[in-house]
Amino acid sequence: MPADISVKICGLRRPQDVAAVADAGGRYVGFTFFPKSPRSVDIAGAAPLAAAVPVGVCKVALTVNADDAFLDSLTQGVVLDMLQLHGSESVERVAHIKARYGLPVMKAIGVAEAADLDKIDLYSGVADQLLIDAKPPKDADLPGGNGLAFDWQLLAGRVWRSPWMLAGGLTPDNVAEAIQRTNAYQVDVASGVESSPGVKDAGLIDALVRAAVNA
Repeated sequence: MPADISVKICGLRRPQDVAAVADAGGRYVGFTFFPKSPRSVDIAGAAPLAAAVPVGVCKVALTVNADDAFLDSLTQGVVLDMLQLHGSESVERVAHIKARYGLPVMKAIGVAEAADLDKIDLYSGVADQLLIDAKPPKDADLPGGNGLAFDWQLLAGRVWRSPWMLAGGLTPDNVAEAIQRTNAYQVDVASGVESSPGVKDAGLIDALVRAAVNA
């Protein structure tokens, strides 16, 4: 897989899903710790999944406005490489979590219009990575993983201090176009490689990684 494109598949719940991502050449696997999500796992269920991830593939835990008590249990119970904060965590909260757990932190930021890009500037340099996702509808139960895209042209020519990853409505059919329009070198996909909500499809995972690489 070329060094300039990295793929993260998020919301893994089964050993075969972890294997499918690794076999396809994915560089990140994501485990979702958010009970409202159809992709949610608990700490006991995630521990063996994380243990099965091959060396060299980054293990990411997605949390939403988690408190220190939960993050303490999570980091003690699951071997992780990165924490993904997908809620309304403040800049100060991001800095606190980085200091407390000694793990790289990825901060998700929802985008729907140009004004939303200001938040990216705010967190850039504080978070180790940024996840630029489609902003969920106001009545949505999930902060991400809704299968929605945003206007990729908003990101054209933009540069931030922190490395960033593109998310939101990506599929094997559109990921190449998304990369070309935004110059993203990292992409994150959850629902776009599923046969039904929360159920990953190995064929779609492989197709998406191939499409991203060929972009």
